Amino acid sequence: MLSTKPRRVFARSAVRPPWSAAAWRDTRFLAAGIPLALPAWMLAITPKVQLIVLGVILLSVRPLTTAQRGRLRALRGVEIPPLLRPAGMPAGLLVRLRTAVSWRQVGYHLVVGPLVALAGTTVMYGWGAALAASTVFGWAWLMPAGSPVHEHWADLDVALTVGGLLLLVVLPAAAGLLAWLDEAIAVRMLGPGRTAELEHRIEEVVESRAGLVDAVDAERRRIERDLHDGTQQRLTSLAMNLGLARRTLKDVPPEAMQVIVEAHQEAQAAIDELRDLVRGLHPAVLEDRGLDAALSGIAARAPLPVRLDVEVAERIAPTVEAVAYFTVSEALTNVAKHARATRADVSVRTAGGRLRLVVSDDGVGGADAARGTGLTGLRQRTASVDGSLSVLSPVGGPTTITVELPCVL
Repeated sequence: MLSTKPRRVFARSAVRPPWSAAAWRDTRFLAAGIPLALPAWMLAITPKVQLIVLGVILLSVRPLTTAQRGRLRALRGVEIPPLLRPAGMPAGLLVRLRTAVSWRQVGYHLVVGPLVALAGTTVMYGWGAALAASTVFGWAWLMPAGSPVHEHWADLDVALTVGGLLLLVVLPAAAGLLAWLDEAIAVRMLGPGRTAELEHRIEEVVESRAGLVDAVDAERRRIERDLHDGTQQRLTSLAMNLGLARRTLKDVPPEAMQVIVEAHQEAQAAIDELRDLVRGLHPAVLEDRGLDAALSGIAARAPLPVRLDVEVAERIAPTVEAVAYFTVSEALTNVAKHARATRADVSVRTAGGRLRLVVSDDGVGGADAARGTGLTGLRQRTASVDGSLSVLSPVGGPTTITVELPCVL
């Protein structure tokens, strides 16, 4: 299973025998980084064309990073997330080089990569030296007698053997520590930073929330259409038939006529309740005639006089219109229930891409969202489309509720 975090297991490398699979896995990991550092080493090898080599490295940041991610994935089981580009930013070379993420990657390929390659080369050379030194007794005496090699190594055979064995003991720990350091630094320098990850997650949350709000609004519209075109029509037909029976049937017993009358009244009451329910889900006038006409209907049905002033000059998203409609409706309902007001004013304006709603009354004031007066629901509804709500309601009144919503999500 791939991980996105470096494993903290380098301490165990101190007890690894040189023939352990972990020791050789760490060595392979370090050795695989040597070829990827060759472009950076060319800066020191060819000083006359350093600018050209540096330009090549800058142009190769993405493939080099991809190769390093593949090395970590294949040999360490660590997955480094790809680059995260802010929303709306074009994908170009100059844009990538201006980002902090790209410069951290350039720093890795110019500084860390060569150092890791040097460490890997040292470890590889150490394994070879340890193998040669620890087996000096075996191969030194194979040399012809009297040869310089035979004479030279025969005098140092004990010291070389002890040194080789010590290297075999130390190298697993060194390889494990270097591999862990390379892995930890690569995860932090080649992947997106913490800030970029948080910004990307916030963008995803905002997009998913907007999609969820749109989906809920679309589902509400579908339910409204089904109720209006299906259930409400059936109830209307039933009420018409009962009304026709009530007017035309004259020779039925009084008890049967009373049943027909009550059924007719119940059907009409059910139609009225369903009409209110459909209007509460999504008013058809909002979609057909816009926010101004829908708010006019709310003001006309309010149990107290409402002065409505609407000036909408900018395009408003349908979801925002629905939130504005229900916000005004709930605010006026709260005024009628709790404020003991004699009138209310509703002002709707658009400016600078924002929709501003102001609902005020001349009631007793003292509205507090913490006491469950309905303001909490209003705040949650406005926050669902990244809006804001403020309440000014001193004891004794008046109360003013100000809502700001984005015109377009």
